[in-house]
Amino acid sequence: MNSRLFLIPTPLGDHAPNNALPAPTLALIPTIRLWFVEELRTARRFLSAAGLKGHIDELELLEINEHTSREQIEAYAQRLGEQDAGLISEAGLPAVADPGALLVALAHERGIEVVPQIGPSSLMMALMASGLNGQCFAFTGYLPVKAPARRDAIVTLERASARLQQSQLIIETPYRNDTLLADLLEACRPDTRLCVAADITCPTELIRTKCIAAWRQEVKKGFSIGKRPCVFILLAGAS
Repeated sequence: MNSRLFLIPTPLGDHAPNNALPAPTLALIPTIRLWFVEELRTARRFLSAAGLKGHIDELELLEINEHTSREQIEAYAQRLGEQDAGLISEAGLPAVADPGALLVALAHERGIEVVPQIGPSSLMMALMASGLNGQCFAFTGYLPVKAPARRDAIVTLERASARLQQSQLIIETPYRNDTLLADLLEACRPDTRLCVAADITCPTELIRTKCIAAWRQEVKKGFSIGKRPCVFILLAGAS
């Protein structure tokens, strides 16, 4: 049988795998010995909890993260034909806003079967809970780090949202959440709607959709997202 690359989601919060993943995926995990992971320590913890406790030293774990060069990932891809392999990220779906996407692309180039597994997605869960347009949407990912460029990008996204009636999904490094929120409130029109979805699936989950004018009032009252995993979704009114 030809080898395959399995894309295996991980829990979004501090959940045990058996509370976040379906039984077929949990049954698959102990059969895989070659793993591509974003961070070794958290990968070991996840795999141990997912059925490989006591067998972690028998696994081969290769790191793919923002520090891994393209040349190194290309070298890793040469291993894909040897045996079934698994790809996981730190949280949620691998290869979505994740450096593992290049490995998946290389797998396709080499004729390796890519098999996605079912699991939690913060992006889709935020969108489905936002009340915004789930028929037409775009995932932009991270905006520029520097404030002027970031605000310019927000204005561009808002214009595209108004023109296409398209929900715009954005993520940010947690420690910059409140800075991004401040820029969204400054750059967007008062009637543009914004969903803030933080700590999805966690006990501290927060999912709220309000117009920009209402969010400005919330921030004046002291609202803060803090350093939590967060998805931002904006939808502008028609031009």
